[in-house]
Amino acid sequence: MPSSVFRSGETLAGVLHGVRTALPRLELRMLVQHVMQLSHVQLLTQSERTLTDEEAARLNELVARRIAGEPVAYLIGEREFFGLPFCVNASVLIPRPETELLVELAMQRLPQGGRVLDMGTGSGAIAVAIAHTRPDASVAALDISEEALAVARKNAERNRCSVRFRQSDWFSALQTDERFDLIVSNPPYIVAGDTHLSEGDLRFEPIDALTDHADGLSALRTLCRHAGDYLQANGWLLMEHGYNQSAAVRQLLTAAGFEEVQSWQDLAGIERVSGGRKR
Repeated sequence: MPSSVFRSGETLAGVLHGVRTALPRLELRMLVQHVMQLSHVQLLTQSERTLTDEEAARLNELVARRIAGEPVAYLIGEREFFGLPFCVNASVLIPRPETELLVELAMQRLPQGGRVLDMGTGSGAIAVAIAHTRPDASVAALDISEEALAVARKNAERNRCSVRFRQSDWFSALQTDERFDLIVSNPPYIVAGDTHLSEGDLRFEPIDALTDHADGLSALRTLCRHAGDYLQANGWLLMEHGYNQSAAVRQLLTAAGFEEVQSWQDLAGIERVSGGRKR
């Protein structure tokens, strides 16, 4: 990518309407907004504003990185989830729309004043979305990565909600007498060696948050095996999983003694979340 694709002194109108990159126009607009710190409305109303030397250099850098495959969310440091803004960086997965199903199912099953635990919270998207929507709830979130927890804490503060974060290798940091009405998780579930890991945005996301480096079910097995020890009677375990894993996850839930075991489809018609209720 030549360094002079965009030049100092160019107007925003010229930047956005000249076809000089392979980027979709929406992505270019997002990068321009980020570099120039403009809202969408400001971008439209300040079309004659010109790029400074620094802005042109920064925009050229980000465009080149995007063309090389780096996710837009990492380039601008933000992604929307459940209608809320979330900070993201290479320490956390980029929140995806299909995970909103997990949040919706969780809130349907969370009693007034209930306690919910998010396992492997990453950016905190699930925990923060629940805490923001249900301020009556007590929300806790665990992750093994301190770098991820730093991002999650920032997101809770940014969205003005209360979440208790702890570093933990799955259930290890919990007290034996802790109980929750609901446990939710979007664990690593991609099978080791899956070609998707070397494609698209996944190439840049934290590998340990994507795959268990095995059959894709080891984290889901751990959740099914131990969640019952920390759930109240009639509490629910809800887990996101891969597009072809629903039957296997239902078997794990049934074997662990959960009732009302079922799977739910995302907007694409894929069984994306499975769960069950503790007896």
